[in-house]
Formats: sequence, C-alpha cells, structure tokens
Amino acid sequence: MNTFLKNLGVVLIVLGALLSILGTAVPAMGDLLDQNWYTTGSAVLVVVGLLAHILLNKYLPLEEE
Repeated sequence: MNTFLKNLGVVLIVLGALLSILGTAVPAMGDLLDQNWYTTGSAVLVVVGLLAHILLNKYLPLEEE
C-alpha cells in the first residue's frame, strides 16, 4: 500500500499532463466544453500531484522487505 501512495503524486502529475494534451490536441474536446476547464483541471492535478509526491515521500516510512 505504501508503494501505491508513494507513486500517487506521480500518477496525478501524469493525469494532469494527459488532460492538458487532450484539451489541446483533440479539437472536438474544445467544442464540448470551455477550454479553460481543461487548463484549470490539468494545472490543479499537476500542483496537487507535486505536493502529494513531496509530502507522501517525506512522511511515509520505507517498506522493509
């Protein structure tokens, strides 16, 4: 479980990047909703992912094998 939590921040950053790419690369997605929602959503995911990555890796103990 600690392994998943330690990688949660990276997963959120990747999802934010994919959402940003999706909003700009797919023209049909821009027609469905306002483009600002994709930009805001991807920025929030990247910032939350970065903070989660830093805090979770700092405070979670390492797994002993």
